[in-house]
Amino acid sequence: MHPQLQALIDDFGSARERLHRLQGTVPAEKWATRPSEGSWSVAECIAHLNLTSQAYVPLLREALARGRAAGGAAPARFRRDLLGWVVWRAVRPETRAKIKTSAPYVPAIPTAGASAAEIAAEFDRLQDEQIALIRQGDGLPLGKLKIVSPFGPGFKYSVYSAFTIIPAHQHRHLQQAERAWQALSHG
Repeated sequence: MHPQLQALIDDFGSARERLHRLQGTVPAEKWATRPSEGSWSVAECIAHLNLTSQAYVPLLREALARGRAAGGAAPARFRRDLLGWVVWRAVRPETRAKIKTSAPYVPAIPTAGASAAEIAAEFDRLQDEQIALIRQGDGLPLGKLKIVSPFGPGFKYSVYSAFTIIPAHQHRHLQQAERAWQALSHG
């Protein structure tokens, strides 16, 4: 396994661990409670991540199939392309700028009625799928394979960039979920 891809797998794993710590801390009946008007609940933060992963998985799967068919080898070092780097920087938890979520990725919680356990199980299932895709990409030129971002047809970046964007975005919203719970528990 390429060390950079293993680092990504580890990042997906740390997001999963973070979710499970949160799930063990937040009572299930509080998952859908918003800490304030206009803010997201813990459930909404995780459901948003699930929606995002559901959008990325088929794009990545298709790009990897194209890459296997075309052939080529992995570089010694993967690099994000420019747009991928910009998106990655924008979605990291350290970035304080607010980014408005487009309608397809706004969760319908609490009206959807999914339980905390169901939302977390879907997160786990999608993590497994994304980690499997990273493993399938080992040995491929992931920096040369492109996808169109699920967030806009004008955004095209490499599969490697996408693999770095997803866990950064997950950690951003897991941090948001932790803050939501902190506000609820201290409010």
